[in-house]
Amino acid sequence: MVTCPRCGTEVAAALLVCPACGWLRFADELKRLAAVAEEHERGGRVTEALSTWRAALDLLPPHSRQHHVIDDRIAELSRKVPAQTEQHRPNWAKRAGVIGAVALFLWKFKVVIAFVLTKGKLLLLGFTKGGTFFSMLLSIGVYWQVFGWKWALGVVVGIYVHEMGHVAMLRHYGMPFTAPMFVPGFGAFIRTRYYPKEPVAEARVGLAGPIWGLGASLACYLVFLLTGLSAWGAIARILGLFNLLNLMPVWQLDGAHGFRALTRGQRWMATGVTALALIWSANMLLLFLPLSAGLAAFGGTPASEPDRRALIEYVVLVGALTALTMIQVPVNVLG
Repeated sequence: MVTCPRCGTEVAAALLVCPACGWLRFADELKRLAAVAEEHERGGRVTEALSTWRAALDLLPPHSRQHHVIDDRIAELSRKVPAQTEQHRPNWAKRAGVIGAVALFLWKFKVVIAFVLTKGKLLLLGFTKGGTFFSMLLSIGVYWQVFGWKWALGVVVGIYVHEMGHVAMLRHYGMPFTAPMFVPGFGAFIRTRYYPKEPVAEARVGLAGPIWGLGASLACYLVFLLTGLSAWGAIARILGLFNLLNLMPVWQLDGAHGFRALTRGQRWMATGVTALALIWSANMLLLFLPLSAGLAAFGGTPASEPDRRALIEYVVLVGALTALTMIQVPVNVLG
């Protein structure tokens, strides 16, 4: 309990505001955070400003006027993050239109490699958290009993990389997050109190997981080509299928977040690509992909403005991941 300096009312520890006079318990800290956030904004550090403003939200009652003001400020800043990202597109990608955009998507894997080499400590974040580490071990143990240790270790690490793609993009938008937690048989998940409200930002965060997952799957396939060890091909194939099924635009799957930024016409184009992927692969597991995409294109609330980047990312992911699910490997290599 603390005593309100205005009216003398005793305020419970769980309360952020005095119930009698409306005194904000953390008013001084809020002023400090606001000053820091505004300084970040003046310096053009949008990610740092977003992170600071969200820290301030935690100290305000959800229905207070100050909470709504800061929430609007965060929404405004969030719209600037994708715009800043687009400014860094190389000139050759801008001139080449759609082909250049696809090439830029593939070119960005160079950026991912550079990130791993220079700031790879983000990938190690989960291993410093007891919950992540032990849930990973539990998942590895469960899969080991059924499929063997090679498959278990490779797939769990690949899923971890997928989740860290979401983490990297959440950090880009200045959003707090938890380290990944694994659930055997279901994959893994991360938690965040603030998910992007803007469709474009939501699509970037949602599709970042499959993009990083595609990178992990391609890395395994490259090792398979270089070494001839069939276990690597099997891991690349199952990771491709895992990330591809995550692109279904249903519930909280990554595809649902990606579809939020697509207009009605773009959703139908994405649906057509998933149908072609089903025909190309002849894998009936992929039947759920065009079915769910068609439902999302027919119903739901489409974006008012087209997002070409989200559409291209989705289409390239579907094509590349479908190709990875078609890798031919012996059946007895998982032990």
